[in-house]
Amino acid sequence: MAFIAVWVHDDHMTPTVIHQPRVAWDGARAFVRIAQTPNYQAFADHVYHRLGPETFTQLEETHERLLDGLIRSGGDRYVMDVEAGKWRVRLEDLLRTRPNLADAVLDLTAMVPRT
Repeated sequence: MAFIAVWVHDDHMTPTVIHQPRVAWDGARAFVRIAQTPNYQAFADHVYHRLGPETFTQLEETHERLLDGLIRSGGDRYVMDVEAGKWRVRLEDLLRTRPNLADAVLDLTAMVPRT
C-alpha cells in the first residue's frame, strides 16, 4: 500500500496524505464512466494535456472497446468491469512511478459526474 504526502501551502505547511490505491480506483471508475458519454472527447483532451499521450491512447482504446462491447452485447457490465480493472492497475503504476501526477488524477476524477 502506498501513500503520498503532499504539502499544502496556506498560512503554514500542512501535510495531506493521498492513498494511491484509492485514487487509482476512483480514477479508474471515473475514466470508464466518462468514456461512454458524449463528454468523452473533452475529457480525453484533458487527459492528453495532464497525463500525456500514452495515457490518452490507452483511454482511446478503452473508449473503442466499450463502444464495441455495447454494440455486441447491448451493454454487458463485464466489459466495463474489465476496463475499470485495467485502469486501476494503470493508474496505480502511474502514481507509483510519477507521484507528482496525483493531483492531475484527482482533478480528472473530480471532473466526472458520479452516477
